Amino acid sequence: MTISLNGQKADARGAETIAELVQRFQLAPQTILIEHNGLALHRHEWRRRALTEGDQVEFIRVVSGG
Repeated sequence: MTISLNGQKADARGAETIAELVQRFQLAPQTILIEHNGLALHRHEWRRRALTEGDQVEFIRVVSGG
């Protein structure tokens, strides 16, 4: 399935949920925020949020420091 990932067309790599997408891209969940079709998601929602063709997903890296 093809989705828009951070503004670019991307293959969902067989992922059916946001949680699976995070795993496929080998991202550390504690370091990212996710927006799905314009809606910011809480981490506990990732497993329930299904992906469909053409969805828009944004991975936002959280960086801390001073």
